[in-house]
Amino acid sequence: MSLLLRSVTVPSVDGTAPEVCDLRIDGERIVDRGQLALTDQDEVIDGSGYLVLPAPAEPHAHLDKALTADEVHNETGDLLGAIQAWITHRETLTVSNIAERATRAVKLGVSNGVTAFRTHVDLGSGIDLTGLQALQQVKADVAHLARVEIVGLIGCPLTGVAGAEHRAIIAEAIAAGLDVVGGVPHLDPDSAACTKILFDLAGEAGLPLDLHTDENLRPDSLDLEILADIVLDSGFDQSVTASHCVALGIQDEITQQRVAAKTATAGISVITLPQTNLFLQARDTPVAPPRGLTALMALRAAGVNVAGGADNLQDPFCTVGRGDPLETASLLVMAGHLTPTDAYDAVSNRARTVLGMSTVGAEVGSVADILMIRAASLREAVATASTNRIVIRAGRIVFRQTELL
Repeated sequence: MSLLLRSVTVPSVDGTAPEVCDLRIDGERIVDRGQLALTDQDEVIDGSGYLVLPAPAEPHAHLDKALTADEVHNETGDLLGAIQAWITHRETLTVSNIAERATRAVKLGVSNGVTAFRTHVDLGSGIDLTGLQALQQVKADVAHLARVEIVGLIGCPLTGVAGAEHRAIIAEAIAAGLDVVGGVPHLDPDSAACTKILFDLAGEAGLPLDLHTDENLRPDSLDLEILADIVLDSGFDQSVTASHCVALGIQDEITQQRVAAKTATAGISVITLPQTNLFLQARDTPVAPPRGLTALMALRAAGVNVAGGADNLQDPFCTVGRGDPLETASLLVMAGHLTPTDAYDAVSNRARTVLGMSTVGAEVGSVADILMIRAASLREAVATASTNRIVIRAGRIVFRQTELL
């Protein structure tokens, strides 16, 4: 049985008029496009008034923390306040509690069009591998809905004598089947040494690396450049991602261009996280506070793959959020000054690139990972974020929300 999407609107990428056409999906891929005749094998979906878009991916989530905003209170509202509140709370968590919330968060994302997630999970004193075990369970349980990739977010310190316990925990997590190595070098007493430890661990395990990088507004924070230098000096056959990179946004233009060029040459992807960084950053700057985003224009001009993610979902690090990539895209338009087209690309195909997945579209031969949304244009889709959506993953409908009458 094939799936025929009848009279859908495919937006142009070059400014020309959108095309209204039919798409036939057989198996996991789009096999035909145009004004298509109905066959006995077709299941027909009336796509009139629907825009066909590449399905979004969420390249940076924290599913173990999701939906805890009413339980865990961030007294100061900033990053350190959130960290302190969470570390105290996480000792009370169980595998079942984390898995239940994380599953709800995944299903919320799928209902908004997300077909792939990369989620960080806390590893450290007081939590050990509890979160990893929970998210591995979720990964298996939701495999029919979405792909889930798990990054081990090891606590600090990682360096020196004091970091021995955390080094042992991350090694144990890798042995337990971690998908990606991660950490937070800017919170370590020696960020450069911490970055190198995590880089070496990923290299030895043959795993990708995704670091929380420069999540602060300190002018002396240049961990992204340190990471790029390590990659360029050592070589690495896995993907490398730097998430946040907030400090780069307040550097002078020459520094931004230098770091962006190194990042591009090293092949490092950058994930900007407008929702959480707008929430957490610059709370102690009452006059002309910076926006708390990375240097989007410099990175994009240098050729860096810049993706967009939501980061936290209703937890002490960000108490709001709808689990909707169109919310992230809208913030990238408003706070990051991207066009709607570029903003949506950041939460869809550029996010898929971070996850090592093929890009998708409405072309024949593309994997049928599709978001159908009631809108006349991509700009309108980003602006209105209509809840009238049909989500297709690998050729199979996984969510359908029709209009209320």
